[in-house]
Amino acid sequence: MQNKSGDLWRSELAKWAIPQEILDQAPTNPWIHPPAMFQIPDVIEDSPSHQRAREILGPDSSVLDIGCGGGIAAFALTPPATHVIGVDHQPEMLTMFAENAAARGVTSETIDGFWPEVEDETPTADVAMAHHVVYNVQNIEDFLIALNSHATKRVVLEFPQRHPLNAAAPLWKHFWNLDRPTGPAPELLMKVLAELGFDAKIEYWEGRMREEPNLESEAHFSRIRLCLPESREGEMLEFLKQTPKKKIRELATVWWDVSH
Repeated sequence: MQNKSGDLWRSELAKWAIPQEILDQAPTNPWIHPPAMFQIPDVIEDSPSHQRAREILGPDSSVLDIGCGGGIAAFALTPPATHVIGVDHQPEMLTMFAENAAARGVTSETIDGFWPEVEDETPTADVAMAHHVVYNVQNIEDFLIALNSHATKRVVLEFPQRHPLNAAAPLWKHFWNLDRPTGPAPELLMKVLAELGFDAKIEYWEGRMREEPNLESEAHFSRIRLCLPESREGEMLEFLKQTPKKKIRELATVWWDVSH
């Protein structure tokens, strides 16, 4: 299913494509998601996203975490949730998710694949969530509809107010003299949801920026993401040392209650 706002969403996301002449020079696939960055901390900070999910959960409830990584979204809700379902297309993430569930004494299921392609093999849950995923989704309408159909009570989304790759805009300008786009915005996602008939609400808030373990690690992965050869990693490190770090990121939580 597609709608007018969904078409605009796809158009905005398409602008983020890396130019082919740069991609052809990449020594390594630039679209990397290091599993270590998605491991959960010992203490998960509370947030509006967790609160919106938790307020509708009862004892012994279940949550579905799309693009789960290590499970920050899910394990912020245990308790009251006692069963967690993780969907991710990287097996290493699912291994972390299952291990984290066992360490917390909750039962878990994992599904390997992309959402919503794996929706038929995915159980429903009281709350379905997708944190920091929507900017990766071209067919946003099908993604949202499948989330809605797999929640019995509520759907909760969390994502930055600006595309996450916007943070690397200074790097692209410095190393490639390439200007990056800024859209799509949360307001456009709200229009997509309205056209789908979902009565969604949005809350804007600020959270701490997630960071690489150290500057060397950040330089390594930034170099890969920018399609640069290994020989330029030192240059990347020096540039990062001179670049002021943002400590706060602007985030949005979107949620709606489901009725089937």
